[in-house]
Amino acid sequence: MAETMIKADGLVKRYGDFTAVKGVHFEVYQGEVFGLLGPNGAGKTTTMEMIEGLRQPDEGHAVVAGFDTRTQLNRVKQVIGVQLQSTSLFDLLKVHEIVRMYASFYPNSVPIEPLLDDMILQEKRNDRVKNLSGGQKQRLAIALALVNDPQVVFLDEPTTGLDPQARRMLWDIVLRLKERGKTIVLSTHYMEEAHALCDRICLMDSGQVIALDTPRNLVRNLQSDSAIEFRLEGADGWSGERQEAITEALREVSEVKQVDQRKDIFVLYTDHLQTSLVDLIGRAEAQGWRVQELQTRTATLEDVFIHMTGRSLREA
Repeated sequence: MAETMIKADGLVKRYGDFTAVKGVHFEVYQGEVFGLLGPNGAGKTTTMEMIEGLRQPDEGHAVVAGFDTRTQLNRVKQVIGVQLQSTSLFDLLKVHEIVRMYASFYPNSVPIEPLLDDMILQEKRNDRVKNLSGGQKQRLAIALALVNDPQVVFLDEPTTGLDPQARRMLWDIVLRLKERGKTIVLSTHYMEEAHALCDRICLMDSGQVIALDTPRNLVRNLQSDSAIEFRLEGADGWSGERQEAITEALREVSEVKQVDQRKDIFVLYTDHLQTSLVDLIGRAEAQGWRVQELQTRTATLEDVFIHMTGRSLREA
């Protein structure tokens, strides 16, 4: 088994009466991309900040590359790189100036020009930070996290607000870092991003870990390959008793393994899509259900989150 690079042991963070992180446990292995996936407010950033040593936990502790963040924080800082939010950058400095400034903070730093090449910033090296696009600022933030050649890189929602092309460019950078043996902790609320980049995903909600596994295994635990999603006209105005009766009836649809519901949206999970679909349509006609916006698709991490919390990532 790969070496454990990070161990989070019962991390708790409180703000007055509010507990933002509620006893988080996990391990991250050398060379993997480890994802923290969850909605805004799930506790992802606070968890990362406690592991980075930027925020003191109220309970529990974290160990990074063998160093305890409580007693060996200076050693931890030498082996990690943390992507800053773009709002933290010095707008009036030129790209190469800010990278050189950050490099000067460390006794050992990587060569600057190859780093700018890697981050696709060489053509922007003499531009001021304030004139960069959102994607360029995020790539610069990652460059600053890499100047000390860290063993562990923390990326906190690096693609939020970026257009699809800029997002894909950052995905490529993350995968290249993985190829070089870096251990990466990535927080995101984009399901497709977590699925594309992460070796394992820690699914978080309301400050707690609700699931942790590979993307494939998380979806496999639904025990179904396909999903049938649709609306039933008027269902959001039905009584709870009637909604439960409909849900029970849908569980009887041929080959359906699970049924989830959010307001007037129903999702049936099945390994035999055609059989289930034909039976559903027949039952809808017989019962007088008005099925709308019906679609079929492969089961996803969104379905995992819905099944475990009763709501989608977008609604959370």
